[in-house]
Amino acid sequence: MLNAWISGADPLLASLASLVEEAPRIPTTWLVIGGIGQAVFFSRFLVQWIVSESKKRSVIPTAFWWLSLLGASILLAYAIFRKDPIFIIGQVSGFLIYIRNLLLIQKEKTPGT
Repeated sequence: MLNAWISGADPLLASLASLVEEAPRIPTTWLVIGGIGQAVFFSRFLVQWIVSESKKRSVIPTAFWWLSLLGASILLAYAIFRKDPIFIIGQVSGFLIYIRNLLLIQKEKTPGT
């Protein structure tokens, strides 16, 4: 229905509408969880940008890594619900980088190391 209405207007929009119509039905709760995860994951870039602008140089603050870990955790739960192995592998592999950076930051802050 949506696809038929859009098809005359723009082939790209028609293709996108077709994807939406053919997508598996996902419960609203899981769409909200996935959306929150994506928003948290995106917010890390805003934090990095704001801190870098305030310091007038490129900086990756600790909050960036914590937001990465939180966003990836939420998105991993969503990916597991969707049973999407590519999405799961992508989120799990990011954990190694986020945790390693947090450990390096902690080591740097610990006296005598």
